[in-house]
Amino acid sequence: MARVLIVAEHDGRTLNSSTARCVSCAASFEASAIDIAVLAADGAAVAAQAAALEGVTGVIRVDHPANEFPLAAVAAPQICALAADYTHVFGPSTTFGKDLMPRIAALLGVGQVSDIMHAESAWRFQRPIYAGNAILTVETPDDRPVVATVRTASYQAAESTGSAPISERAVEAEIPTHTRYVELRSDSGGGRPDLQTASRVVSGGRGVGSMENFEIIERLADALGAAVGASRAAVDAGYAGNDLQVGQTGKIIAPDLYIAVGISGAIQHLTGIKDAGVIVAINKDEDAPLFEVADIGLVADLFTAVPELIEALGEQAGGNS
Repeated sequence: MARVLIVAEHDGRTLNSSTARCVSCAASFEASAIDIAVLAADGAAVAAQAAALEGVTGVIRVDHPANEFPLAAVAAPQICALAADYTHVFGPSTTFGKDLMPRIAALLGVGQVSDIMHAESAWRFQRPIYAGNAILTVETPDDRPVVATVRTASYQAAESTGSAPISERAVEAEIPTHTRYVELRSDSGGGRPDLQTASRVVSGGRGVGSMENFEIIERLADALGAAVGASRAAVDAGYAGNDLQVGQTGKIIAPDLYIAVGISGAIQHLTGIKDAGVIVAINKDEDAPLFEVADIGLVADLFTAVPELIEALGEQAGGNS
């Protein structure tokens, strides 16, 4: 029987919902155990949140001063030490998981299965290729560990209705010292939702025109309580940081609402939003490809339409207060 170990993604206080989506993936096939490893300096709060996820059979809390910050080089050998008791090691296909899981696979001497979007069985998975235009079925040997990332856009987060036991464990692993935490910089805005798990996202593209103009995207996002994203063209032009990039070479997301402002809609960008609930496009070019897939399209100058939308949202909020 399959025994799955999921590496928790968190910020030291709050469990990222990407972990709950990995639990849903593991629960979709017959697994005798679904455990979550929480690596932190003090993982009490995060471990409690992980233990509440439906389907989780246990939480392993590994407290160590070196785990204060999520460094892949530090976490990988510790996870490998825990992996001896499991057939599968899963992590989310997020920036965190894409940094960590290849290191775990390398240390365990196996190949990594990337972007699981459907599990046919514990050892047979589907993943997208060619920008999502084809689906590849991958079968892994059942006598070696399966190390994989889970495409979080393909799974709903497990509900917090469980109550799994929490155990504390000291891991015997050589923690490298050649990598150290210096500082964290982010262009996503400290008070905004996480881009990969947000229910609402507002993205800006080349049509925004400049880094200074990109503020209009942030204002609309704040009015909606949404995360901020950007197209690759906007990132390459320097309008936004690369941690905001949405698309094939950026983040794959599945919000309930996705608003694309000044984005033409290249196939690489559409790959990152194809699982969104409602897609709204605002663009002055009526022939923009994004209009072909958008649920709602507005042909208008974004510098006129977006301020009007922000004002309307403000009036609505004022009327409801």
